[in-house]
Amino acid sequence: MFDSPNFREKMATLERRHEEVSALLGTPEVINKRAEFMKLSREHAELDPLVNAWKAYGKLTHDLAQAKQMADAEADPELREMAREEVRQLDEQRIAAEQQIKILLLPKDPNDGKNAILEIRAGTGGDEAALFAGDLYRMYSRYAERQGWKLEVMSMSEGSSGGMKEVFLLVEGKDVFSKLKFESGVHRVQRVPATEAQGRIHTSAATVAVLPEADEVDVKINEADLKIDTYRSSGAGGQHVNTTDSAVRITHVPTGVVVACQEERSQIKNRAKAMKMLRSKILEAEQQKQAQAEAAARKSQVGSGDRSEKIRTYNFPQDRVTDHRIGLTKHNLPGIIDGNIDDIVDALRAHDQAEALKAQAGL
Repeated sequence: MFDSPNFREKMATLERRHEEVSALLGTPEVINKRAEFMKLSREHAELDPLVNAWKAYGKLTHDLAQAKQMADAEADPELREMAREEVRQLDEQRIAAEQQIKILLLPKDPNDGKNAILEIRAGTGGDEAALFAGDLYRMYSRYAERQGWKLEVMSMSEGSSGGMKEVFLLVEGKDVFSKLKFESGVHRVQRVPATEAQGRIHTSAATVAVLPEADEVDVKINEADLKIDTYRSSGAGGQHVNTTDSAVRITHVPTGVVVACQEERSQIKNRAKAMKMLRSKILEAEQQKQAQAEAAARKSQVGSGDRSEKIRTYNFPQDRVTDHRIGLTKHNLPGIIDGNIDDIVDALRAHDQAEALKAQAGL
């Protein structure tokens, strides 16, 4: 593959395109056109690691060829063995570099570089489900903090006995959607509630949905298609209650999608947040339609990502978390709820890449 003329020509074409896009991003014509600038910026971000990996691979193969030549030509036994050891090390690096390039050449999810709207909703289980939804909120908040991401509450509804009924978060930063997208689905918890006198284990659930943040470039919304209602904020009291009609509910009439926001005291700010949520929900609906029409192209995904699919169980009595899609089990549940989910996220991404590589190779 890597030695074939066709493959090398393909990589040369990508190198030329990388140079072309880099030059275009510096021109006033592109800088002054937001949509074009964003489109080219995404293309550059996708090409950059691939082109850099290919250049590094070229240097590696050059060094390997020289080391092999030295190993064959060296008369001194000690120096010859040193050269052979260098050949072994460089050959291992070559194999790793080829694997990296294969992964970088996989078809990209166009949403991977985007921010995400993270929805957490209490499911079956009453108050215990609301408490678990609160645990998941804390887990993702701590994880986002460790990743250096910015997290903003867009809408929140607290449970009557603690926890929360639902929360909508905007998560901003590097590789947000690519790391969080496999979290979509039903998360189940098994534990003894604090109010359980007999010590019986209860099972409850919460639903997580991860949507790529959509901006105006991704989704065009006609103002005439919107029904906008304002109303007085409600809540348990304190800072969330307002005496003005600052809360906003927006209905997209053609699709029936409804979003609401009341977190801010300003109606303008609530409307801006609600529009972000609306664009993301419409984008998700459009992409689901496309995904259903192209089901074969989605074989490499980890699970369906459907909100009705049970993806993970958090078993407190056994201090165990199990991801059912890949059969992964991890312990130290308190640490995981505290945001230490890197191993789970990395395992899901690695599994997805492995499945995509198999599909690409026709296995």
